[in-house]
Amino acid sequence: MTDDKNNPGTCPVDRGLMRVGDRWSMLVLRDIERGLTRYEQLRASLGIAPNILARRLSALVGAGLIAKRRYSQRPPRDEYLLTDAGRDFLPILAAIGAWGSKHNGGGALTRQIDIATGEPVRPVVIDANSGAPIGTRPLRFDYPDQA
Repeated sequence: MTDDKNNPGTCPVDRGLMRVGDRWSMLVLRDIERGLTRYEQLRASLGIAPNILARRLSALVGAGLIAKRRYSQRPPRDEYLLTDAGRDFLPILAAIGAWGSKHNGGGALTRQIDIATGEPVRPVVIDANSGAPIGTRPLRFDYPDQA
């Protein structure tokens, strides 16, 4: 993942994807949200090769999506925690999961449950101005930098 946030030739979608990375990175973020914060927990859950996991964790720390915190000095051991940027990505993961469940193989293996209501969460991306789900109304794209 390269840091291209100052490259005017890329759009926000491109810059965001460069920071988040690939599917492994998104699955790491998912598992950290679920409370799997230690290297061995992540490796066992994902079935990922150690070198790939180490690179993904390093890249996610570098991108500011997770932070590394030492929990043991002897032997040295770290855990990984979501930063504000990482927590801001969680609704995107929920939306990807809902889309995947609907269009790629049916029901989810796990569900997010709203603690206050006890109901399953049904992720929808909406326009905060109108409340309308994005994708239900035509949109136009405004490119203010290209006037």
